[in-house]
Amino acid sequence: RGPELIGRTIGIAGEHLTGQQMADALGTAFAQPVAYQAVPFDVYRGLGFPGADDLGNMFQYKHDFETEFCDARDPAFSRQLNPQLQTFAAWLAANKDRIPIQ
Repeated sequence: RGPELIGRTIGIAGEHLTGQQMADALGTAFAQPVAYQAVPFDVYRGLGFPGADDLGNMFQYKHDFETEFCDARDPAFSRQLNPQLQTFAAWLAANKDRIPIQ
């Protein structure tokens, strides 16, 4: 956009979905059941792959500060900035063939 955004921090989000909502969308896209399994943050941090600590911390931050996290990322404002922003379901429909499943 224009100069009104210079110096501002802009949070971007297409949607604010729960893990269950993402699992449901994946199940619809792949036409098979997908179960959401919550993983405790400390367990996630201990998985041992590169970035596990950072991801565990990110998931905990979103959980502990969900209102603040979501309020700083307004999907309606994001769509004003980019009217072509896709929903998760639309993105899955366009990209599911790129996701390897077994």
